[in-house]
Amino acid sequence: MHLANPSQTRRVLALDSASQTVPGRIFLAIAASALVAVAAHVSLPLPFTPVPLTLGNAAVLLVGLMLGPATAFGALVLYLVEGAMGLPVFTPTGGPIGIAHLLGPNAGYLFAYPAAAAIASAVVRNLKFTASRFTAAVLACSAATVVILSAGSAWLAVWMHLNLVTALKLGAIPFLAAEALKIAAAAGIYAGIERWKRA
Repeated sequence: MHLANPSQTRRVLALDSASQTVPGRIFLAIAASALVAVAAHVSLPLPFTPVPLTLGNAAVLLVGLMLGPATAFGALVLYLVEGAMGLPVFTPTGGPIGIAHLLGPNAGYLFAYPAAAAIASAVVRNLKFTASRFTAAVLACSAATVVILSAGSAWLAVWMHLNLVTALKLGAIPFLAAEALKIAAAAGIYAGIERWKRA
């Protein structure tokens, strides 16, 4: 029979207990918002769309997988509040910062983050006992990504006065391959952490 390493067991218990207390959840939400902020600064502007390719939404997926729905939702609300206050947490675009950034072309994606993180969290927790951790995470991240891309494209249609098909061509379709890689990466990290916790 395999016996868990005592020090590893203590680390796992510490992580689990942190998610069960209010101070612990607040700490996790702050840490998660910081993770998304750092990832959002890894970006690549694209010449054919005002929406940059960024790792920010990959971090949103990972936050959803790792935290409970309420904590994940709160972490991303905190992220939006930080950005609205003018903190440099959003993907740099050369445009306005603060609240004005939340009215720009990326607003739909950003406002979808809290719901997307909560959805990823809820889906992976409902599926992890009926599917492998990786498969559950892929399905959870896919559902969350649909929410992000749909909301982002819908807002882009309003902001640029486009029909929905054109908005999808600018705000969703060009990112599908990259989003698939982000989903696989987030799911792989989640599955690896879960295996480590139970080793």
